[in-house]
Parts: sequence; structure tokens; C-alpha cells
Amino acid sequence: QIFNQHNAEAPNLEQAFHRMAQMEPNLDHDVSWFLLPSYWAKMIVALISFLCFANSYDGDFVFDDSEAIINNKDLRAETPLGDLWYHDFWGSKLSSNTSHKSYRPLTVLTFRINYLFAGGFYPVGFHVINIILHCTISVLMVDVFSILLGGLQFSNKGRRLNLAPKSSLLAALLFAVHPVHTECVAGIVGRADLLCALFFLLSFLGYCKAFRENKEGHTFSVFWVLVSVILGAIAMLCKEQGITVLGLNAVFDALVINKINLLELIRKLLYKDKSLENAGLLRKGLLFRITLLMCGGAGILYIRWSIMGTGPPAFTEVDNPASFADSLFVRAINYNYYYSLNAWLLLCPWWLCFDWSMGCIPLIKSVSDWRIIALAALWFCLIGLICQALCSEDSHKRRILTLGLGFLIIPFLPASNLFFRVGFVIAERVIYLPSIGYCILFTYGFSLLSKQAKKKKILAVAVLGILLINVMRCALRSSQWRSEEQLFRSALSVCPLNAKVHYNVGKNLADKGNQSAAIKYYREAVRLNPKYVHAMNNLGNILKERNELHEAEELLSLAVQIQPDFAAAWMNLGIVQNSLRRFEEAEQSYWTAIKHRKKYPDCYYNLGRLYADLNRHIDALNAWRNATVLKPEHSLAWNNMIILLDNTGNLAQAEAVGREALELIPNDHSLMFSLANVLGKSQKYKESEALFLKAIKANPNAASYHGNLAVLYHRWGNLDLAKKHYEVSLKLDPMAPGTKENYNLLRRKLEQLQKKGG
Repeated sequence: QIFNQHNAEAPNLEQAFHRMAQMEPNLDHDVSWFLLPSYWAKMIVALISFLCFANSYDGDFVFDDSEAIINNKDLRAETPLGDLWYHDFWGSKLSSNTSHKSYRPLTVLTFRINYLFAGGFYPVGFHVINIILHCTISVLMVDVFSILLGGLQFSNKGRRLNLAPKSSLLAALLFAVHPVHTECVAGIVGRADLLCALFFLLSFLGYCKAFRENKEGHTFSVFWVLVSVILGAIAMLCKEQGITVLGLNAVFDALVINKINLLELIRKLLYKDKSLENAGLLRKGLLFRITLLMCGGAGILYIRWSIMGTGPPAFTEVDNPASFADSLFVRAINYNYYYSLNAWLLLCPWWLCFDWSMGCIPLIKSVSDWRIIALAALWFCLIGLICQALCSEDSHKRRILTLGLGFLIIPFLPASNLFFRVGFVIAERVIYLPSIGYCILFTYGFSLLSKQAKKKKILAVAVLGILLINVMRCALRSSQWRSEEQLFRSALSVCPLNAKVHYNVGKNLADKGNQSAAIKYYREAVRLNPKYVHAMNNLGNILKERNELHEAEELLSLAVQIQPDFAAAWMNLGIVQNSLRRFEEAEQSYWTAIKHRKKYPDCYYNLGRLYADLNRHIDALNAWRNATVLKPEHSLAWNNMIILLDNTGNLAQAEAVGREALELIPNDHSLMFSLANVLGKSQKYKESEALFLKAIKANPNAASYHGNLAVLYHRWGNLDLAKKHYEVSLKLDPMAPGTKENYNLLRRKLEQLQKKGG
């Protein structure tokens, strides 16, 4: 609603605006809710949104945080800032075939700033920023909802008037406490959605500012339209959904600024009505502004595609099984079922899960499946709302319903599978922006019920109850996101058929050393998804460590048969074959792994161990050297080179390798120990002693360190110090090989010396 006032001398101008506004249907008139000043409303929304997610502030890095943050080289200072513009969200090159094409450089930049200020990977700072972002967005929602629900109107001083203070407060509270937002706030990777939403809203509010009358009397400002486009581009650089704000701005312009009746417009277009120009399209500059939005959007998309390439990301069937279905009918019916589940999560966010893929939602393959009812219910509601939005004689109702549906549907389009395949079945994070539309529709529905209800206070208490339940649900869900163990276990009751859930629970148990329990969950993951090669690989690894080699070999062989380029499984298969003393097969498996992953230092290390067992010393040294070239901090490869050269009598070469290794890894006590042994044999006792003592300071409970230092002192003639360290070594490990014999030899020698002295 735009009112232009040119009489500057009119008394009580703002009151006049309010009186004019009251002539229009007012949503607040029938809403039994709290009427608060704007700053109090925003403070309450900020406080409640903070309380919902405050307990996530000291959570760990969980789930996707590992890949997007801990393992992402783009966060480290040694990676040039310019690389962020050519890498995806996970730090891979956009040109790579394995890239997910998630182009979010500004989000990664904020992670990098977090890492820089924290001085490392400390999750508290990351979580605090996410909570602050959600609180900020929730406060902005008060202004956004006041425009969407009450219309757009400015005073003669340029101050925007809030014509729906009660409704906008209720809608903002619904948004702030919605449990489906937990993944975005408590999961650090969700910052992409938060930043996208922040600039999305700023773009929308900037577009609204374009219609504030300036001193020259212009009806809109091109400057603010362009600012809105730029903010939309920034939103897209945080997450792909951000570009949809330009479409919503166009819808808002048509419905609120130009007050277009869509049904009437469609009729005029169909019948080529000559009065089309009088519909407000040209008179108020709508076509010009839409052209600006379209050109801006096209330019943004062109730049994005030129950077990331036009090739679609590569996803697998387990990520999104419906998109791989051969039948168009099966694809369409399952996509619509996914939409209904997303709608249900907005209506009843009780069953939440970190991952909905891998069999969590079985495919609907025929119309006899009872889940078809969900599709019917969804489209029954949508068609009803669309009919009301188009056909209602109440322009106020048409505007609110159309804007509600617009904010519900348009931001969801990039996740709908309609334009391209997405890498998930359902993702709670992508509902963050569409939930704005849900809050509009809920608030409007509440106002209609309030209008009909005789006891409005009971209805208000019921809504307060919903808000309170959502706050408690947010707090509970936030606590589940604090650690991987709680997060993964919480999914078992929601998605018991999801193989990835069982896999993640098993991996978490294995990382904590509980192999027996991990085996149970890995087996269940493989049972649920017989082609789950990562579960087979991890299960095979545990069985290998438990010396159940034949079953481990069967699993790993099956994994590489299903996925022939699975380098890690080939390497692990080689380790098992080596343990079974099938050396030729093991060597072949190692080289196959290296063929599929050229830069594979761990595989070169294991290949070197195989060659060492076969006494192919030159080949072993070459393999370990390759491992250290690919990964200079590969301590085990350096150590094995030193030990092999030491054992074969190449002391000078062993010393040179040891010094080279310590230059690269100066604080590695195992390297100090190995080099100290070599220096001792070369009779460089003083330098050897210094390295032994440094190694013992770093790891004082290593019996071998004390034992070998004792041997050094024994050779050197420092018998008292030798005795002391022999005794420490035996105290730490009474069964230490050779130490007891050396200690007994030393004692006899000391006794002989005492007798001679006596």
C-alpha cells in the first residue's frame, strides 16, 4: 500500500496515515495477541530465539562439519584467498568431476575468519556466530512480516509504518522457535543457510525501500532496486537458494505495489484485452523494475556458471533414489511425496533426522501404496489455497495468501528436483527460508480462527502452548546436535531403515574403540544396503584388526567389485592379503589403489612394508620415499626408512634420512628415538643422548626409550645412569625384550667392579 502525501502542513500526519490504513482490512483487528512497541517485540524475539539454541554453543564439530571445516584446506592461512572463488563448499576444485558444485565462497570465508580468530579448530566460536545469525534473522523477520502481513506504507518523514504489529510479532516468534531450524543453527555447516537468509531478507527490505518517496517526488528509486539485486547476489554466494529473492521481489512488486489481480490479469492476457496497459504494469514502472531484476539475475547466474562450469554435480542413487528411477511416473510421484514430507516437517517438526537418504524413505512404486494419501492431502491443501489466492474477492486475502505461497514455494524450488538433480531426499536445512511462507499462512489462519472464535483467549493460549512446545523441542534437538554420538543415535528411532544412520553410529563407536558394538551397526548397514561399500570397507578393517582375515577379505573384495575405483578398499584388501601371505595379490591390490588415487601416501607406505617383508629393500625404500614426498609429515614412512637403513648397516644414510625427517617434523619423538639409535651406533654419544632425553621428555612412559638410552650409557661407560634407566624401563615394562638381560649383565659388571674396588 503506497500513500503519497504532499501537504506538509497537515496536522498529525502519521495519525492520518493510520486512519487511512484502517479503511483497509486489518489482520490485527481479529488477532488476540500481544501489542508491543517495535523495540520490545524485537527484544523478545531475539531473547526467545537465543534461548532455543543457546545450549548448542559448546557443541562439537559433527557430521558434515568434518569435511566442510576440519578437512577443508580453504580455511587455512597457506591457501590463497583467491582460491575460495574457484573451489566448492568442501574445498574441492569446481572443475573436478567429484565436485558437488556447491558454490558458497562467502560462507567459507566466514569459516576462515572464525578459524583465524580462534587460532585453530575450536567449535565454540563457530557455534556462537551461528546463534547470533539466527537471532539477527529472527529480529529482521519482525519487519519483514509487518510488510508481508500489513502492507507497505511510509510516513511523510520516510519512516515505515507497521500496520500489523501483533501479527508480525506472532509470525516472527513462530519463525524464531521452529525446531526444523535446529540443523541450520546447531550444525555449523548450516551457516550457509543462515547467511543466505540474512542477505535474502536484506535484499527484500532493500527492495521495499525503493518505494519510499524522495524529495524529487519519484515513486521509486532505481538505486535501491540495484542494491536489492546486489544483496541477492551476495545471498547466492552464501548458498544457491539466495537467487530466489529476486523472484519474490517481483511477486511482491506485482501484488503489493501494483495491486495486480492475477486472475484478472490472466483473463486479459488470454482475451488480449486492450485495457492491459491500465492494469498498472507500465504506469508504475513494474515492467522496468522486473527487467532490472531479470537482467541482474541472468547476469549473476551467467557469472556463476562461467566460474563453476555447466556440468551437473555427480550424485549416486543412494543420495536421491527417486531421481534415478527409470519411470517418469515413479519419479514424479516420489518427488511429490517428498514435498508432502517437507510440508509435514513444517506442520509437525517432531521427527527430525540429520540424514534422510539410503532407504530412510522407501520409493513409492504403485498407486496402491497408502502413502499416496499424503500427496493427495498436500495438493488438496495447495489447490485450495491457490484458488483462494486467485479467486477471492477480498484483495487483502489474495495478497497475504499469494505472498505466503510465494515465500513457501519459490525458495524451495532449487531443492525440488524440478530443474536439476539434488544430492538428498529431504534436508531440513533447505526449509529455513520456506518456513517464512508457513509462518505467514499459520498467522493468517490464526486470524481467521480468532475472527470466528467466541473465546479468543483460549485460542491465544493454544498458540502460546505451541510456541512453548517448539521452544522445548528446539532445546532438546540442539542438545542432540552437541555431539555425533547423540545426533546419530537420535536418528535410529526416526529412520531405522537408513543404512547411513547405522553406519555413522558404528563409525562413532569404532572411533571410541568399541569395536564389538561397531561391528553390529556396520553389519546392519550392509544388510539394509548390500551395496554400501563404505560400510563394507570399515567393517573389513575392524575384522582385519581382530584377525578375522577371511571374512575381511570377502567384504573388501565385494566392495571393490561393486565400486572398482574405490582406492581405500583396494589398499585395505592388499593389507589383508599381505597378512594372509598372498604377497603377489597384495602387491597387485596396492598398485590398483594407486592407479585410482595417484596421490596416496598411506598406500605407498603399506606397499613399502610388503617389500620390506619380501626383503626387497630398494623397492621398500622407494615406496616409503614416495609416501614422504606426497605427505612430508608421514612419520611412519620416515621411521621405517631409518630403521631399514639402520638394520642393513647403512648408518650414514640412515642418519641423513633421520636428520631430514626431523627438519620436517621437529617434535616427533619416535623420529628422535630412531635417529638417536643410529647416532649411538655411530658412537656419537653426546648427540644421541640429547635426542634420547628429548624423546623421553615428550613421551616419558615409553619403556623402549629408557631401555635404549640405558644401552647407550652402558656402551659409553656411564654405568650408574645406565642402571637407572634400565630400572625405569623394567618398571614400565617388566617383559621388555633384551632389557632384563642387559640389566643383569650390567649388575654383574658393577659387582665385579665393586669386588675389584674392595
